[in-house]
Amino acid sequence: MATYDRLHRQCRTLENLFDSKLTTYAQLAAAIAQPNQDVEATGSGNRWEDLEQELEDLLSKLEEINEQLSTLASNPDTLSASMLRTVQRHREIFQDSSRELRRTKTNVHTALDKANLLSGVRNDIDAYKSSAADSLLAERGRIDNSHRMTDDILAQAYETRSEFTRQRTTLSNVNTRMTGVINKMPGINNLVAMIKSRRRRDSIILGVLIGVCTIIILSYLWN
Repeated sequence: MATYDRLHRQCRTLENLFDSKLTTYAQLAAAIAQPNQDVEATGSGNRWEDLEQELEDLLSKLEEINEQLSTLASNPDTLSASMLRTVQRHREIFQDSSRELRRTKTNVHTALDKANLLSGVRNDIDAYKSSAADSLLAERGRIDNSHRMTDDILAQAYETRSEFTRQRTTLSNVNTRMTGVINKMPGINNLVAMIKSRRRRDSIILGVLIGVCTIIILSYLWN
């Protein structure tokens, strides 16, 4: 009887503890299955592994105690009918717990795989968006550089045009001044004309002189 009472109390304690842990384990599975759940950030990956190991240990202890109770129940003279029913009930609870743990483990692993898959897809999408954004920024930088180069070229062209305009204005002013000076001093034109006329006359005289000398020389040579 003392052995039965001890095993019975241990079995009840383990069953209650198993139920509590299993509830937490199932809640974790539901949390992992949330669409935006980050398993690594929340530490859910380590939690479900720890809980799963604890449940496996509790189930192993329950199995051991149930085997000891079954050994006591194999001798009808040792236990009463109510005790035998209790032993049978513990055995059924153990079997139900085993099935429930297997089912919940499957749900947790399925939810975890789904969460990891979704997380991988989100990471790929974020990486693609980041790459696309970097490409757009690089392209925008190249366009901005092209715009700056174009602005510099236009500025140089405008400066060159302004310089040509200033030079044209300067030359026009010089021409205007020269014309004004010539108009104010009409004697200069006459002097220039006289110089040109004298040069032409001197050239004619020199040409005639050279011709005469040439004729005289030739006549001398013929005679």
